[in-house]
Amino acid sequence: MGAQRYIGVDERRVRLALRQRLAGPARAGTPEEVAGALVALHGTDPATVYLAVGARLADPARTVEETGRALYEDRSLVRMHGMRHTVFVFPTALTAVVHASTGLVVAARERAALLKHMAGAGAPDAVWLKEVEESTLAALARRGQATAAELAQDEPRLREQFVYAPGKSYEGMHTVSTRLLKVLGVEGKVVRGRPLGSWTSSQFRWAVAPEHAELDTAGAQAELLRRWLTACGPATEADLKWWTGWRVTEVRRALAAIGAEPVSLDEGTGYVAEGDTSPVPAPEPWAALLPGLDPTAMGWQQRDWYLAPELRPLLFDGSGNVGPTVWWDGRVIGGWAQRPDGEITWRILAGEGIGREALAAIESEAERLSGWVGTTRITPRFRTPLEKELTAG
Repeated sequence: MGAQRYIGVDERRVRLALRQRLAGPARAGTPEEVAGALVALHGTDPATVYLAVGARLADPARTVEETGRALYEDRSLVRMHGMRHTVFVFPTALTAVVHASTGLVVAARERAALLKHMAGAGAPDAVWLKEVEESTLAALARRGQATAAELAQDEPRLREQFVYAPGKSYEGMHTVSTRLLKVLGVEGKVVRGRPLGSWTSSQFRWAVAPEHAELDTAGAQAELLRRWLTACGPATEADLKWWTGWRVTEVRRALAAIGAEPVSLDEGTGYVAEGDTSPVPAPEPWAALLPGLDPTAMGWQQRDWYLAPELRPLLFDGSGNVGPTVWWDGRVIGGWAQRPDGEITWRILAGEGIGREALAAIESEAERLSGWVGTTRITPRFRTPLEKELTAG
């Protein structure tokens, strides 16, 4: 066998620019195209989905309208639990793959934990919970979409409460509806529907999940990994294990199943999708303002090739969630925020190689963002030191 092809930092940044739909010529036409290219958009913070889409659309003017259409009218995108028990937005056609590849194990763990906590509190048993579940799903099917409170009107047992961790310092009162709907979400039976407020609202209605085929776990894992490597390769085994939340044996099995090709990276051995080892032509230099939890900023566990370690204390919160970031030509160079008066403000943290061209491009992106966000005020769910400082003015 010949030596592995070396893919350096510059080429990795070029691939990121094109495949993450950030460079001008690579920008997308629809939210579905964005989600399909990236595999998954972080959905924990509702505003992230819209901001991530808007940053990648050739014409962002209809970001809110078109993303809402895809999520709540056409249902071509769906918000559901996925990798690492995190809420993402996926193309609806990918739900079966996500459920089989990552959801089944987490779902079994979540249901077992709920039953254990209920038993510890002297709450009703699994038979009772199953009756409530079936009644709730039937009510949701009748209503189409509903809040937990609305479902409790049809199934009053959802209002039952039980004590979680009695006697512990973290003892708390849990409502059946909150825990059960979470379990049903992980099990792929319900998904988050239209929000109660604007597109930035974190209060959602629930809806019955789209029907999907039951897939073989190993085959689904291979398909998910193939899609992700196509969008994000090259990546190390550590990146793959972190992003998927799988065991290392599952990662290696999926890599072998798709014929992933090893390449040499500065961190060691990485992998690309089969046939994806050829050099990629570089686009013109580009700028982007990406939201907190953006899938590009959070896409890899090992991030030194696009995000210098010394920038992280200002750009991440204490739990490892990235805040809003400013990008120039494939690397993070600063952060941004929206002030209370609506102004988009930003700060450069890495000055090397940042000249007039970069500053003008960043300013243009700030104006572009401000243009479609309009009067909406955005506060990231996970706030970082720099974002707080910029917001305070």
